[in-house]
Amino acid sequence: MEFAVQETIRNPIADNLGTNQMGNLYDKVLETIKTIYDPEIPVDIYELGLIYEINIFPVNSVYIRMTLTSPACPSAEQIPAEVEQKVKAIEGVNDVKVELTFEPPYTQDMMSEVAKLELGFM
Repeated sequence: MEFAVQETIRNPIADNLGTNQMGNLYDKVLETIKTIYDPEIPVDIYELGLIYEINIFPVNSVYIRMTLTSPACPSAEQIPAEVEQKVKAIEGVNDVKVELTFEPPYTQDMMSEVAKLELGFM
């Protein structure tokens, strides 16, 4: 099974709707996710490549599939809970489901260039 990561996570429904409500909500969700950091790494979870999928459904329910840097991550409960809490706080969001997965396993290749530069990998 192949998963979309980082640059390909845009929701096709929201993309096709352009500037309407679902498209704007997607942008707000993404903006919010970019404010969440792994406490041990000074880069937001989106740039780290921890977000595998974001979907906005017609009733403004948000589904996020994400991973962590490792299954033994000390923030395994904190980060997904923070994602859910902050996304639920966005005006217009009716429901949020955050699914944590470790398939595919996280690798440093999933980081954006911004994250790699920030962490000294480039």
